[in-house]
Amino acid sequence: MTIQRSTLKKLAFSTFLLTLPLNGAFAADPAVAERIKAALAAQGVDISWTGVSGDDSNAVLQGVSIKPAAEKEALPIGDVKLEGVTQANDGYQIATVSTSPFQHSKDGVTLDLSPVIIHDMKVPAEGSTDTLGSLMMYKSAELSNMTVKVGDKTAFAMDGLAVQITPPADGKAMDFTANTQKFTADLSLIDDPKSKEAIDALGYQNISGNIAMAGTWQPSDGKMELSKYDISVENAGTLGMTFNLGGYTVDFIKSMQAMQKQLASQPEGADKSAQGMAMLGLMQQLSFNGASIRYQDDSLTGKVLDYVGKQQGMSAKDVANQAKAIVPFGMAQLNNPELTAEVSSAVNTFLDNPKSLEISAEPPSSVPFALIMAGAMSNPLDLPKTLGVKVKANQD
Repeated sequence: MTIQRSTLKKLAFSTFLLTLPLNGAFAADPAVAERIKAALAAQGVDISWTGVSGDDSNAVLQGVSIKPAAEKEALPIGDVKLEGVTQANDGYQIATVSTSPFQHSKDGVTLDLSPVIIHDMKVPAEGSTDTLGSLMMYKSAELSNMTVKVGDKTAFAMDGLAVQITPPADGKAMDFTANTQKFTADLSLIDDPKSKEAIDALGYQNISGNIAMAGTWQPSDGKMELSKYDISVENAGTLGMTFNLGGYTVDFIKSMQAMQKQLASQPEGADKSAQGMAMLGLMQQLSFNGASIRYQDDSLTGKVLDYVGKQQGMSAKDVANQAKAIVPFGMAQLNNPELTAEVSSAVNTFLDNPKSLEISAEPPSSVPFALIMAGAMSNPLDLPKTLGVKVKANQD
């Protein structure tokens, strides 16, 4: 099974758009529809529909299509229903926005989505001076099912995606969570011989698990914290990630959207180096506050050690001891004895009793991205010290 990267990109973008507050679906009033359409155009997304039915309280957008600036063809997503539309502070409040079931196929890969349902969507008034005046917010969204098929076989399926958002108010940050009830993946469809051999040996032809995410965003200072992003696979383990950034303000988002639109408008093959440098300059408005990657074992480590041992005619214990001996030599290139000792100790502890292994970056104070980029080019060996990199094993 070889899936073209462009195909996956388009399918992923389709899913992303359908889990957003479908921005063109505010046509209960033509003036609102045109204002929203103009706002989306400024963000590099064109939206259109073939007709509108209903009234100012309940309406249906018929034949909705969306087209990102980088795409040549619009993506038809079907009808979008609006229920409970009311005016609020010269803007609009929509009780429920729901899409039609959606299917999109390309190069033998088919994406199927059940209706996306969004609750309590706020459309701010034109010319709003509020910090989030240019953004549309909602309180919750749900997607019952998503499947990705390769031919007639289901490669991936996800059930019960639920998103909860507490909009920012009275100076408080926005809180958000997202969870799935379950996902499944058929790894037997992978056709790379070496990967297939390892998957079969480890017994992971079919896997299942869930995803959980939580975080906060403060629009006033742009502090964005992803406090939880866990991908758990049954009888394997949980991979968890966190990050904490500063400077991710509404103005930064607008500038990034404008830059992306400008890049997308360039003809194919054109020199985009100037825009690329401008993008790097824009990224320097961000600052790094911290990040981590954590693996919580659920039998995967032991299976991998057994598999590698059989490949090399060794026992799992011998493979673990070999890994312990290699780590200090690899770390020595960083010329950081303290970190080398810390990593070696953590790896030894984990391999002796696989529970958890975590790599974190916790600088004593916020580090501008400009400083990180300069350090990466001039003296990359000092970056672990600058970012406060730590490694620990089997700790809560």
